[in-house]
Amino acid sequence: MLQPFTSAIAANRFGLGARPGDLAHIGNDPVGWLRVQLKGAPPALAAEGLRSSADIIAQSLVVRREIRQARQEAKNGDAAALEAVIKLPKLFRPLYIAEVTARFRQAAATDRPFLERVTQFWTNHFAVSVDKVAVLGVAGSLEREAIRPRVLGNFTGLLLAVEQHPAMLLYLDNHISVGPHSRAAAIVGRRNAKRPVGINENLAREIMELHTLGVGSGYTQADVTTFAEVITGWSIGGEAGRFSSGAPGQFVFRSELHEPGAKVVLGKRYPDNGIEQGEAVLRDIAARPATAHFIATKLCRHFIADDPAPAAVAHVANAFTSSSGDLPTVYQALLTAPGAWAQPLSKYKTPSDYIVSTFRGLELPVGDGRGALGAFEVLGQRTYSPGSPAGWPDRSDDWSGASALMKRIEWADAVGQRVGGRREAAGLAPELLGGNLSANTSTAISRAASAPQALTLLLAAPEFMRR
Repeated sequence: MLQPFTSAIAANRFGLGARPGDLAHIGNDPVGWLRVQLKGAPPALAAEGLRSSADIIAQSLVVRREIRQARQEAKNGDAAALEAVIKLPKLFRPLYIAEVTARFRQAAATDRPFLERVTQFWTNHFAVSVDKVAVLGVAGSLEREAIRPRVLGNFTGLLLAVEQHPAMLLYLDNHISVGPHSRAAAIVGRRNAKRPVGINENLAREIMELHTLGVGSGYTQADVTTFAEVITGWSIGGEAGRFSSGAPGQFVFRSELHEPGAKVVLGKRYPDNGIEQGEAVLRDIAARPATAHFIATKLCRHFIADDPAPAAVAHVANAFTSSSGDLPTVYQALLTAPGAWAQPLSKYKTPSDYIVSTFRGLELPVGDGRGALGAFEVLGQRTYSPGSPAGWPDRSDDWSGASALMKRIEWADAVGQRVGGRREAAGLAPELLGGNLSANTSTAISRAASAPQALTLLLAAPEFMRR
């Protein structure tokens, strides 16, 4: 039987940090509290400034044409025309801030933190990074349009939606991948023999390596190359040129870019039936045992331990396979996996987790503009900016260095100085940490010289920094 301290594990390990009153609400049924969050449609983000990816990309295509014209004019001596080059960052930055603020508010205030945590897990699993300017305006829309609506669906549906989302196509350059024997390649070759056209393998490689099968699962470089040929033509509508088609900014299959012919991927032959060829490969990859094991390993590492027990991984992988990738079934398997309720809290919070749990625990409002988002940059985890398709690392050692710890303590001190007079840390500590609150931390808080110092000690406590 679960012990009372597990209410704090439910709120912190599987949620985003307890708020005052949460542990009492969870009571002696932490598993039931988590399971009920998986019922009902996922909440949609709705806030001022949020726009569809199609609308954003359509506008950016217009701006890009202006930039190309401005550069040409600059070559002809009109230096002032270069001002147009900064239009894209100016267009994208407010969109990025709106997306990140809406996401932060949702995490800080949601009554379904388990659902929000799995949403953020998938966003990091299918990572894009705003370091690439073309993605700056649409990284948030990938989460909002492709991931959030499907976190309680099936993995295959989630996979298809993500790989066909414009943000992923832009980030991994699949929209410019051209089959060497396609109609487009033949036309370009006749017109300009020096202009290279060909396959871009980025998306195919990351699907196999990072999104499904994982490294060492048996696929070969030949499988990557062939799969890249299969998904040529997966593109974005509205781009300029002879081969433009489809609604601006939306996913489109461009048959003229597609490498023709049947293809063999992972030992199976797929006929050339257009977009269905690539979708069939994705469905089959999603159903392979290697994918179940890879996804289960990442989920167990995220929720349970840096090095989860093989029995825990097998338990979750079996749920994935037996349910054909039904995600609520997989999440519920996490709750009954070996080690899921082990004490004490062991995972070191990422900077994002730490910030969100602070805002939840202190019931702080999330303001507008860059001011509310600065902490993520200061602590080293700027939202939607992992820097690579691998996403942010998910092991404690990646976040627990001395310099990073000092930044957290400095930030905790700043929070304590700002709101410590309005929060009584001694009473708040058991509300947020429950049975995981140590005697040492309780004593330190009770002996603090001031209310701000007491709050800083709570936020800097080892128990608060772990989940």
